[in-house]
Amino acid sequence: MIETHRVHTASAHYTRLGRQECERIHAASLEILDRVGIDVHDADARDILRRGGARVDGIRVRLSETMVQRGLNTAPRHMRLCDRSGRVAMRPGGYRSYFGGGSDCLYVLDHRTGTRRKALLQDVIDATIVQDALPEIDFVMSMFLPADVDGRIYDRYQMEVMLNHTTKPIIFVTPDLAGCMAAVEMCEIVAGSRDAFRERPFAACYINLTSGLIANAEALQKCIYMAERGLPQMYIPLNAGGVNSPVTTAGCMATMNAGTLLGIVLTQLVREGAPVAVPGWNGGPYNLQTMVGNYVLAEEQGVATSMGRFYDLPVFGLGGATDSKVLDQQCGIEVTVSLMTALLHGANIVHDVGFMDSGMQGSLALMVIADDLLGFLRAATTGVPVEDETLALEVVEELGPTGSYLEHPHTLRHFREAYYSRLADKNVHAVWASHGATSMEARAARRVDAILAEHRPPSLPDDVRHALREVVLREERQLRGDRH
Repeated sequence: MIETHRVHTASAHYTRLGRQECERIHAASLEILDRVGIDVHDADARDILRRGGARVDGIRVRLSETMVQRGLNTAPRHMRLCDRSGRVAMRPGGYRSYFGGGSDCLYVLDHRTGTRRKALLQDVIDATIVQDALPEIDFVMSMFLPADVDGRIYDRYQMEVMLNHTTKPIIFVTPDLAGCMAAVEMCEIVAGSRDAFRERPFAACYINLTSGLIANAEALQKCIYMAERGLPQMYIPLNAGGVNSPVTTAGCMATMNAGTLLGIVLTQLVREGAPVAVPGWNGGPYNLQTMVGNYVLAEEQGVATSMGRFYDLPVFGLGGATDSKVLDQQCGIEVTVSLMTALLHGANIVHDVGFMDSGMQGSLALMVIADDLLGFLRAATTGVPVEDETLALEVVEELGPTGSYLEHPHTLRHFREAYYSRLADKNVHAVWASHGATSMEARAARRVDAILAEHRPPSLPDDVRHALREVVLREERQLRGDRH
């Protein structure tokens, strides 16, 4: 976890939108909701919104400012996610930032061969183990969409893997309500009961909607299901500026934000106090040169996060990703910039670390590199304690200009506080050459192999593992039409 904007010590400060700009975007979103409305493609969601005071005309739903304000008043300002044992591991909110992988890359940039290939279930296992081992990675996502399982229930296999191979909080993605229900069922098995999981949730659902002005049925159904149970969710409508919304950043953000506000209203109508996170990326122009959904674009950096901070709600951000296909200079620049802007703007749950090629490809070596970079960013943005012990005036008086500070007790007390990279080579050329003249990519690949060879997350009890397996087998039987 990295925290910025702390008051008692100086730290990094940055915001893309000032309060006046946020207020104007909020007002524009309210006007869109009241005059234009949003297409809501689920009858239950429309009924809930209608009973809450919305005007419904077919699938078009319009909300008043009063409804929106009511929803904002009851939506929690913080979210709590536990580890598998029930210990609180993440408290997203404010300027506390947590980092993790992403989900559903179709391809792997294989760290052993340097080639791109289709992802398999073993890659999901490997990615989960690597995320579990890395010290700066706070939560786990599946990373890959395996090609060697039934694609209709791929998410059930992913959830089984994650529950078996990490103790960290999990962010899961499912294509439909049935998958969401199966994921929650598996979590309840691990927790011991429905109540135990609700009281100490160690998994949250990432719900991605068609766009700001179109709420698809599958997303709405998952939203209602999670809210009914009081479980955390990320309600994320995303726009493509110039394609399905205005090309200008302000116009794109206003329409996207309207969809976010509808999600907040819906969750709070279902259950007041249901935890929900809002988008922390997108909200800017699409790449109209390539018509590819890029993950790192300049104009959208920090815009959505600034709106989330304006509402003081948990923000689901994006960072540590690149649109490059190889671990080159573009990759290094985009990973660094996207992590830094997510951190400085105050995104709380920052996903997609290790993503490449517009989300089509993932790299475990890149995840290891990003983890090392996060250690640097933590050190670079942490406030500097200025007090008697750190000013060390007595030591300076004792040793003066010519004394040796190297063996002094003050140095021995504090030298381990500095950040030392695991991957960056800081030696002189001769020493670097004597160690094999390796690149960071090669060193990262070696570290991935070392983690996979040595790291063993605590195992679940045999009966719990068998119960999880039975859920997946049951889903397979249902696909075949065999209910027995």
